[in-house]
Amino acid sequence: MTQDLSKIGVVILAAGKGTRLNCTDQPKVMLEIGERPIVCYIVETLKQAGFTKDQICLVIGFQEQKVRDYFSNKVSYMTQEEQLGTAHAAHIGIKSLPKEIETVLVMGGDDSAFYTKKTLLNFIKKHNENNCTLSLLSAEIEDPTMLGRIVRYTDKSIAIVEKEYLTDEQKEIKEISTGTFCFDREWFEGMFPDMPKLKKLGEWGLPTALAVARGEEKKYQVIRLDDSGEWFGINTVEELEKANKLKQ
Repeated sequence: MTQDLSKIGVVILAAGKGTRLNCTDQPKVMLEIGERPIVCYIVETLKQAGFTKDQICLVIGFQEQKVRDYFSNKVSYMTQEEQLGTAHAAHIGIKSLPKEIETVLVMGGDDSAFYTKKTLLNFIKKHNENNCTLSLLSAEIEDPTMLGRIVRYTDKSIAIVEKEYLTDEQKEIKEISTGTFCFDREWFEGMFPDMPKLKKLGEWGLPTALAVARGEEKKYQVIRLDDSGEWFGINTVEELEKANKLKQ
């Protein structure tokens, strides 16, 4: 039985500059792997899954015209005028979705090129079947040194702990957040105006949404990817080259 996608929307975060990759004339998501822009792979996967133009919103910013020129009318767009964080970008995109959308899948445009249709549809299905306010995809990776960790406590609560605040014991954890979330739209739109900023960065980050949901005693879950290789963060020249080889 196919899943009814009519009340589900997708927001892809694609406004980033890619400072660490020295992107000066195009957004990070338009860097090429397999001779095509990174972000085009996830858009194609979503289209194959059955999402329409109006259900897919790319939140764009730096060199946004490059993204618009490439995708034309295949997706919808919202502009993040200032880089104020991932949660801020998600909020801009979520607000723009058609009014009938109730559940929103939010992901980065720069780390989602290897997701399969099956993985994303199963993630959305589990979110809705379990009546969660928030669901997060996690991955277990070999070297999570530069990333925060998913910390699962004995009382069944779960937190995203940033790398700067990890204890020595927590540094041994290999489970990380992919930054791919499912949200109850009404909850996210209502929560965001009072959402605290990340202390170090002074911007609104998506990991905070998990802390807010936990604090409000909303139902949430963290689901591990069956194949952690489907999440592929591209932040260095080496990672870009590896992703390029895999796509070729």
